[in-house]
Amino acid sequence: MDDNLHSPQRRLIELRIEHADLDGLIDRAADDRPLDELMLRRLKKRRLLLRDQIAQLEAQLRPDEPA
Repeated sequence: MDDNLHSPQRRLIELRIEHADLDGLIDRAADDRPLDELMLRRLKKRRLLLRDQIAQLEAQLRPDEPA
């Protein structure tokens, strides 16, 4: 059971959820006035990092294609 808590599939789900949460947060922050540019840049940077981590994990989980 402990293996499921640390499985790559579970980590991928967690990363996707965090990425979606950041999308919403960035959308709301962009609507706020006055706009906090520094916070917005940090959120976007974190979202890009998550996207890269998701892509790496998906590549690891994808089965090799036959030659």
